[in-house]
Amino acid sequence: MPLRHAAKWALIAPALALLLLLFITPIGWFIWESLLELGSLEEVWLETRAVLGSRAILGAILNTNGIALTVTVMVLVIGYPLSYALSRARGLAFSLVLLCIVIPYFTSVIVRTYAWMVILGRNGLINQILLGLGFASEPVDLLYNRTGVIIGMTYVLLPYMVLTLYAAMKAVDQRLLQAAEGMGARPLAVFAKVFLPLTLHGVTAGSLIVFILALGFFITPALMGGPGDVMMAMLIEREIELSHNWPVAALMTIVLLGITLALYAIYGRVSDKAEGGFAR
Repeated sequence: MPLRHAAKWALIAPALALLLLLFITPIGWFIWESLLELGSLEEVWLETRAVLGSRAILGAILNTNGIALTVTVMVLVIGYPLSYALSRARGLAFSLVLLCIVIPYFTSVIVRTYAWMVILGRNGLINQILLGLGFASEPVDLLYNRTGVIIGMTYVLLPYMVLTLYAAMKAVDQRLLQAAEGMGARPLAVFAKVFLPLTLHGVTAGSLIVFILALGFFITPALMGGPGDVMMAMLIEREIELSHNWPVAALMTIVLLGITLALYAIYGRVSDKAEGGFAR
């Protein structure tokens, strides 16, 4: 057993070292140096109360969680049937669907965001279609508002949900579905009572991944959102770049990091339970 544990730690040590060097150390140093500017612990506490009581920051927290939740629901609604189709596809059809899902990773998120800005603009493709089909008498505002942010973030985050759900669906034992069919269950009943419950851990895991990633999003809401769509990452950037208020930025970082770590802990427990279920 000691040898097994030693081998395991030897394998994960490089990843832990990179995590410490490239993530934990810079974030920790930034927070430490920023809070040192405040001086005493009393001043840190007073500034923390001011941050948590700020209307702008509370509004940003509500916006961040509201947008992240909406995007997660949209990604799940689109991603589940797409993942199901991918899990059933074979040969060329599978390769084409997978390519369409993965190919966005080969381009920068900035390029993809600007592409959507062109498509959603007042003279963009969607408005031309709506006007041409008579569904609108004038261009619809799809950009620089909450709608544009949700569309852009849904597109960027969709692959994370699809690939997570696909892995969960491929792990389903097909003999269970065949047994249900053999007992006379209709296809809809087989899906609702057998397939869906067996993939719920994938739904939970995918939703947590997308929600966590959406919490820290910056580029898409900054380019496609309006004045009322300020998210936490944008507010942190403004405090550093415009106000040069590093202590406030550090405190907001702690709040965002705390929410993210709590969600990661939930994701870890869900993953452990899912693995335990498969092991049984």
